[in-house]
Amino acid sequence: MIETKPSSPGSTEVWITGIGLATSLGEGLNANWDALNQRRINVDEKNFAPYIVHPWAQVNLDAQIPKKGDQRQMEAWQRIGTYAAGLALDSAGVKGNQEILGRMDMIVAAGGGERDLAVDSNILNLEARGNSAPGFLNERLMNDLRPTLFLAQLSNLLAGNIAIVHGVTGSSRTFMGEEAAGVDAARIALARIAAGQSDIALIGGSQNGERKDLLVLYEFGDFNLKDRFAPVWARQTSAGFALGSAGAFLVIESRAHAEARGAKPYARLTNVVADLAHRKHPGEVTATLEKLWSKLGKLDDNGAIITGATGAEPVTSEERAFLSGHPDFAVRATGTMFGHTMETQFPLGLALAALSISRGALFPPNDSTGLEIEMSKPPSQIVVVGAGHWRGEGMALVEAIR
Repeated sequence: MIETKPSSPGSTEVWITGIGLATSLGEGLNANWDALNQRRINVDEKNFAPYIVHPWAQVNLDAQIPKKGDQRQMEAWQRIGTYAAGLALDSAGVKGNQEILGRMDMIVAAGGGERDLAVDSNILNLEARGNSAPGFLNERLMNDLRPTLFLAQLSNLLAGNIAIVHGVTGSSRTFMGEEAAGVDAARIALARIAAGQSDIALIGGSQNGERKDLLVLYEFGDFNLKDRFAPVWARQTSAGFALGSAGAFLVIESRAHAEARGAKPYARLTNVVADLAHRKHPGEVTATLEKLWSKLGKLDDNGAIITGATGAEPVTSEERAFLSGHPDFAVRATGTMFGHTMETQFPLGLALAALSISRGALFPPNDSTGLEIEMSKPPSQIVVVGAGHWRGEGMALVEAIR
């Protein structure tokens, strides 16, 4: 196993002061909170059949990306992320503040861009008909692909678009690596602020799950949920994840920086830890999650867990075994309500944890198996769990401001 150190080497308290959510359940904190409390789920079982997806709730892009030219040059996943980032900056009260934005660090978790399906389909059809002379593939790629496609596939263009549209121009980092990228975005941003290397940061990611090329990619690994939607914990006989479209960004900053500008926090980000089980033998993920749990710090009894559990196997069963060792903690699986959003899943969990603490309640369970239990008291601590469908494990502790 590859082990990482806890993310809080210093003594600086770090607050979550901004949250931006644009998901399949709606835009903004109130829309998402209301949908969660109504146990509403937005799934599409027809347009990508036999695969299930959670489609993005459409928004007025002009509200956060005012220039049409900016909108046109972005792919869908970039528009989703840039929009959610703007919501987070608004939430934190720093939108348009050039002095703060000019030194705000940014860590984005992102995948690659979308393929040109028309070009791909044409090449495959010609190949199938035998119309492929030597050099055919190179010729088609050079002549048919638009030049901007190669640039649009760069993962760091999301950060670039956020910088252009919203003016976030401090240091910028983009992490790739599916679910683990979202964990590390939070872990490293927290470590930098805790160590005094940064005062304020924008972290998060975005995912467009309504992509046939992604569905094909994950079908090769037999990861897709097929035919009929079911909650994450009810997929043992039909394992897989339902891709979701979502953007989730947070503004985190040192307590001193937040207090100096009069910002009100949603919650405290106390710790983020990560690890990498080799997953060569049964039980390795369960053991790794237990080890991470022990590194979070002092945990109250009867707390809460928000997990990005995927529904894919065998990792979901191993995570469930870990959860069974902590039966007093109320569990919520974001994959049931939002789908699986890959790099965005961990930032989404952080956002929902901070939102729940700030609202004084954990949103209700949405599970048919009985694993998720009610929680009547206000949560003071929420552990966010992320176990990647293929690799990578992480946890975070989000707490009420004491």
